Amino acid sequence: AQGAGASDITLLRTNSAYPALPEEMDLIAIPTMRQRWNLSVGLSDHTLGSTSGVVATALGARLFEKHMTISREDGGPDALFSSEPHELAEYISSIRDAHDSLGSARFGPSPRERAIRQLRPSLRVVRPIKKGAKITSENVRSVRPAGGMAPDSFHLIEGRRALLDLPVGAAMATDLIEP
Repeated sequence: AQGAGASDITLLRTNSAYPALPEEMDLIAIPTMRQRWNLSVGLSDHTLGSTSGVVATALGARLFEKHMTISREDGGPDALFSSEPHELAEYISSIRDAHDSLGSARFGPSPRERAIRQLRPSLRVVRPIKKGAKITSENVRSVRPAGGMAPDSFHLIEGRRALLDLPVGAAMATDLIEP
């Protein structure tokens, strides 16, 4: 096809059993196909359900073929393995969700995670602490909202003394306690 001038080619991974069994799909071949032939890869899916489509998406498939029927009760040679309209809609939705879930190779919080960071717990005063009193698990705990030291840093301040009076709710910080 390329030799004849075709430039927009997609290879389809398939198992031609009708219906195809998930354990015979060998979808792990998709990345190899893409690399070996340097072409877009898709899936001709004869399985029941959407699992193979979701997995193929995660492996790089970008085009999907699925048999459809208005009703299996109408019969026909493809009826057994064809999707009814509501099943095809679910198939498409699952593939879109899988594709969206791939995201990018980002490390760190997503924009929505950044927005809810204030909901995370932090070390805060839960009982009033007088200047010179020791920091203990009785007067400082991990509670919401964020703003104080990370909960896993309690061991760094336990037993140290407060440099000033600390009211209930105060966010713990190293500058509030003795070095």
